[in-house]
Amino acid sequence: MIIDSHAHILDRDYLRELTEFMGLSRSATDSGQTLLRKGNATVAWHKDHFFDLQARVDGMDQLGIDMRILSLSSPSVYDWPVADQIRLSKASNDHNARAAAAFPGRFVGLATLPLGDTRAALSELDRAIDELGMVGVAIGSNIGGKPLNHRDLEPVWAAINRRRVPVVEHPMLPLGSEHMDEYELPLRVGFVYDTTTALARMIYAGIFERYPDFPFLVAHTGGALLFLLERLDNGYRIFPDCRKHISTLPSEYARRLYYDTCAFYGPALMMAREVVGVEKLLWGADDPFIGATTDHVRQLAISDTEKALILGGNAQRIFKLAN
Repeated sequence: MIIDSHAHILDRDYLRELTEFMGLSRSATDSGQTLLRKGNATVAWHKDHFFDLQARVDGMDQLGIDMRILSLSSPSVYDWPVADQIRLSKASNDHNARAAAAFPGRFVGLATLPLGDTRAALSELDRAIDELGMVGVAIGSNIGGKPLNHRDLEPVWAAINRRRVPVVEHPMLPLGSEHMDEYELPLRVGFVYDTTTALARMIYAGIFERYPDFPFLVAHTGGALLFLLERLDNGYRIFPDCRKHISTLPSEYARRLYYDTCAFYGPALMMAREVVGVEKLLWGADDPFIGATTDHVRQLAISDTEKALILGGNAQRIFKLAN
């Protein structure tokens, strides 16, 4: 099976509310994009065909893609007040579940949780997995500015670990990104920064030591995390604060995680293969925004057996997907 582990579902109602809530401007480009912008930075964007699930399935057929794992993209629901987070999370999960039901075997969904309210998040986790059939949880790299190692999220990590539910991280805009006011730097560079910082915090905070039993998939091949492992390890060796919550080197925890291939860059993917192993890499297309083919994996100088694991075998295993 060829399984896209990094794909998104778009909802016109959500984008309309996002535009109104954040006071975004709308502009169109010659290529058919609708850009939703705050000042000089794009917060979200789309083309009309992104909403057409049949067209997306037709495109999958043309490319030989069996399944996409769909999640709500950035900026998710975390900036809204709690009551709206709960409402929008439920609506997003229902929309995602309808897509999976309409195209069985082609789409499966990741749950969005209203993480501003721990009790509501736990309730929606149960509903999404047990009633809607979601195969995992999508989580941002920060929760409205709150880091993923915040004490409020501890019961959520405990519940996810108990259920062994896969979690897929997706970057959010980092705090202070307002100064990145040109060239779409919040998306191009800010996303990489926020993923890297989020994972470094989680590792040092001992999230993966206390809760070792669930798969955690990091977007964009980990941002810069894998490049920084020796720096993180040196922090553990030198500074007491970096040893307070963990019992071994940060690189050991990083090697337990999973990484998508959305760096889209052969040398970066080969480095990830060397550092974490081929069984920890999952193909991603970042569809429909990038919509990459499988070429960036197929062109790697690795065996066909390894390519098969990356292109679908690993995702099938960790998300427990049927043939």
